[in-house]
Amino acid sequence: MRIARRNTSVVLLAFLFPACATEVADPAPHNDAITAGELSADLHHLASDAMRGRLAGTAGIAEAAEWIAGRFGELGLEPAGTEGYFEPFDLNWFTLGTGNTLAVVSGDRRARAPGDGWYPLNVSASASAEGEVVYSGYGIVEPRISWDDYRGADVSGKVVLVLEREPGPDDPESPFDGVVTSEASRDWRKVLSAQERGAVGVLFVRDVHRRDDADDYAAAAAAYWPDEPRRIERFTLGVWRDRVRIPVAQVSAALASALVEPSGRRLEELAAAAEAAPGGFGVVALPGTRVALTTAVERHVTPGRNVLAMVEGSDPALRDQVVIVAAHHDHNGADGDEVFNGADDDGSGTIGVLAVAKAYALAAAEGRRPRRTVLFAVWDAEERGLLGAWYHTEHPRFPLDRVAAVLNMDMIGRDEEVPEDGGARFRGLEPQTAESNANAMNLLGYTRTPQLSAVVQEANGEYGLELKLRYDNNASNLLRRSDHWPFLQNGVPALWFHTGLHPDYHTPLDDADRVGYPKMERIVRLVHRASWSLADGDGRPAMGPHPMGGGAGPE
Repeated sequence: MRIARRNTSVVLLAFLFPACATEVADPAPHNDAITAGELSADLHHLASDAMRGRLAGTAGIAEAAEWIAGRFGELGLEPAGTEGYFEPFDLNWFTLGTGNTLAVVSGDRRARAPGDGWYPLNVSASASAEGEVVYSGYGIVEPRISWDDYRGADVSGKVVLVLEREPGPDDPESPFDGVVTSEASRDWRKVLSAQERGAVGVLFVRDVHRRDDADDYAAAAAAYWPDEPRRIERFTLGVWRDRVRIPVAQVSAALASALVEPSGRRLEELAAAAEAAPGGFGVVALPGTRVALTTAVERHVTPGRNVLAMVEGSDPALRDQVVIVAAHHDHNGADGDEVFNGADDDGSGTIGVLAVAKAYALAAAEGRRPRRTVLFAVWDAEERGLLGAWYHTEHPRFPLDRVAAVLNMDMIGRDEEVPEDGGARFRGLEPQTAESNANAMNLLGYTRTPQLSAVVQEANGEYGLELKLRYDNNASNLLRRSDHWPFLQNGVPALWFHTGLHPDYHTPLDDADRVGYPKMERIVRLVHRASWSLADGDGRPAMGPHPMGGGAGPE
């Protein structure tokens, strides 16, 4: 009944108001069609127990995706995926195969099994290699800040030993991303940098000058490669994993120290030196040190699907530019009778995208379209590492240099609440009450794209929300924890609309009954108004001067 009624309403509006396109332009036509009542009805459906928590790769997320695509279809929106409304991609997860060995050829030569001072990483290819070991600091290559831990060196035929993480991880003035973990520090990016320079293998070791190593490496290996499947597997993108051709392993500090020792250096000394080297450490030979490494990592494929629809722009000169309104529909599934419904995270944002899409569909039915195209994107596998959004940045519907802006809604239904004893879930966030944030919403990405932030702040004059600009350089890592992040990393202006964390997030208590719909209505209306302004305006926002993705730099 709902589908038939909504199709009829769009057709009737087109018939009853054919002359609206000639009237004075509304700055956000049909903004008032976004209502708390409809947001509530839709969210109670999407975040119901029947969806079983919408875990990536399960029947629950498949049902949710079909429902979202159906809603796009009933609104008459143009499909924008590679398969109708869907943009499929492969998620990979891994199990440990047989025959994994590491031997120090220049030392005791014994074939160590996983847990004996080492274990394969899931980023590894199934491959064998033997070569001399060299040390290359953090193994980071980041041209945006002129950082190269190889300093142009060729490491052909070598096994490269690198540190985990990045220099200055707790330094707000770090040239990378302040205290936010940078993309350059990701293990697979380090592996590709080594592989591109001819390395035949990569060994990771903890940054021992900052952190103690694991006490029990057998237990660490068992935790990384459990005998029983995890309830939620560790996923990565198939298109990322396809690029790695060499074996990759984690080694203990004790084993790494033994590899370094013949050079007359100490691991702690080399680690500290890599931290202090401006622009990158360079490559240090470890004469006489040679290892043989075989890894067998079995890859399994789970399907993922983004859901994409669009309204084409009206201006022939601008319609190939796009504004993206986005959210993610996946969450953390169910554990027996406990269902992680993810009403706020991110059912709220998904329903927001549908509401904005409806407003555009109503306007389009009257012949009113903005000059630029608007893409409505609902990403999969955000909880697994923003993987749907990352996939789209690698296979975009529109070239990324044609994306004028991304407006990402993730957790827009609850007031931020940080308890005094919140623990690691609230790391870096000041204790605060929900009441203190009753009219507040956080904008993230504001330092990277201040012009886009200014558009949103101007549009907010109609809604009077308290926009808080406070988390772009915060130890909570919030800046990189939602789907705007892949776009920022690719030089696309992007903002995250976020009302904040609360004690119910990522628990079975994140239910639709606990969402504040009147405030959510104002937020979604703000996103709609800002998106129309961006899609219909003469200019487009530019990235700021921050070298790692725009903005004014660390706070």
